[in-house]
Amino acid sequence: MSETGGNVSVRMVRDDFADVPQHELPAGYRFRTYEAGDDRTWTDLHLAAEPYVDVTPDLFVREFGTDHAPLSDRMFFVETLEGEPAGSITAWWERDRHNPRERGRIHWVVVHPDHQRRGLAKPMMTHAMQRLAQSHPGAVLGTSTGRTWALKVYLDFGFHPDPDELASSPGVAAGWRGVQSRLNHPLLASHLR
Repeated sequence: MSETGGNVSVRMVRDDFADVPQHELPAGYRFRTYEAGDDRTWTDLHLAAEPYVDVTPDLFVREFGTDHAPLSDRMFFVETLEGEPAGSITAWWERDRHNPRERGRIHWVVVHPDHQRRGLAKPMMTHAMQRLAQSHPGAVLGTSTGRTWALKVYLDFGFHPDPDELASSPGVAAGWRGVQSRLNHPLLASHLR
């Protein structure tokens, strides 16, 4: 686990896809899937919005590999009706895409700063969760405690702290207590008892 200025890396899990919240994109936006060359679009979005991770040109390959075929089914972009990229989310897998018992992964969620606070994150989560539900029994994601509003969205979607990580790492537990002091979220409260 890394810790920088109170920003602790954490893992969140969701055991199933029952009652996934349903949210539609606001007017003026649409979804599309990955197309050739979108590695640059993805990188540009993260360069504009990422406060904690050093986004470099090779990050996309490190995270998604060189076989881009699965991306057309699992990486989604939100764009304006004029085609301006506004956000991205990936419905990935935990370790092995060929293992049907493996949880799916919400991976690399981003909204460009010019499009934040416009109601994009929850529809993006709905879209990615619907894709994960087609192939996986549950879901996992990695994030950090400094991302307060992202954590609220994930909690609202039924993700909770990984119980094993919470029990084994005092730093993670302290990080979650800090999040709870800012959010006072009922789902998080039930896992911090």
